[in-house]
Amino acid sequence: MRFIARQILTLLLVSFVRAACAGQPHNFSRWEKDMVAFERMDATNPLPKGAIVFTGSSTIRLWNTLPSDFPNCKIINRGFGGCEIEDVTHFADRIIFPSEPRMIFLRAGGNDLWAGKSPERVFDDFKDFVRTVHSKLPETEIVFISLSPSIARWKQADKEELVNRLVRGYVQTNQHLKYIETYGIPLDQKGQPRPELFRDDKLHFNGDGYKLLAEKVRPYLPR
Repeated sequence: MRFIARQILTLLLVSFVRAACAGQPHNFSRWEKDMVAFERMDATNPLPKGAIVFTGSSTIRLWNTLPSDFPNCKIINRGFGGCEIEDVTHFADRIIFPSEPRMIFLRAGGNDLWAGKSPERVFDDFKDFVRTVHSKLPETEIVFISLSPSIARWKQADKEELVNRLVRGYVQTNQHLKYIETYGIPLDQKGQPRPELFRDDKLHFNGDGYKLLAEKVRPYLPR
């Protein structure tokens, strides 16, 4: 009984902390070092115009094989781990617009849910990202790489699926938007996460997981 009581108390504390954080102003300054690092890199390696930008959270940041997975494309990786969709929108002037990309692949939203945002709020943030990008780059294709569940965050799988469903419906009725379904990548035939596709943290893909992700993304790249 004591063990169960401790578990309940822990869950209540986590819920309280998330709720408190949700009411706080979003802290964009935590990403300033990442932005400066990108800008220093760009200063010594000029960005190719009309390239393809991959941006979002740690799934993108840790995708170290991006150039070799898609060798015929000019790829710019602008992922910064732990970010939420509104972070990508906020820093678009620094990580997206300078290269005037022809395509943007976005994978984000999982951290948003983990921080306590509702699927509907995450969807609103995605629409705001689209509006921000298309206000300056109206012809740029935005491709949403859908959320997929992990072992570490399995309890939010249903919310991730709802975010995907909302985005998928929105994409179907708007120009210059595409959606890549990746929800089932890490799942076995019983609908459970496959441990062999994750790193030891049970949250991020390992090399085998990224191979499957690359297969899903490849058909959406320009020929």
